Amino acid sequence: MMDEKLVAYRTGNVFADLGLENPEEELAKSRIVAKIASVIRERNLTQAQAASITGIAQPKISSMVRGHFEEFSSDRLYRVLNRLGVSVILKFEEEPEWSPGRTLVADSEENSEESAPAMAF
Repeated sequence: MMDEKLVAYRTGNVFADLGLENPEEELAKSRIVAKIASVIRERNLTQAQAASITGIAQPKISSMVRGHFEEFSSDRLYRVLNRLGVSVILKFEEEPEWSPGRTLVADSEENSEESAPAMAF
């Protein structure tokens, strides 16, 4: 009897692999939340201090940085970053020949660009 091998194909987006609705948006939001958590950590802020600065209740800060950010829109997450002293810059570039666009979330400090496929609206 032959051993059957199970092959799993991945998209590079864990949210798409899990079959979640709007996986591109969830991936972008997860990267924004990772930056929020990084800023809180780098500035040695307690969650209570971060809550005071951002205007978000401490339990929600705790939940957010542990990966539960479903209730937060991208716009709200941008405002959290702004209140933590991080500028958010949105840049629009037209793709050649009407090819599908993409959404990028990049941290200028790391000089890296992590891309998420275009969000469908």
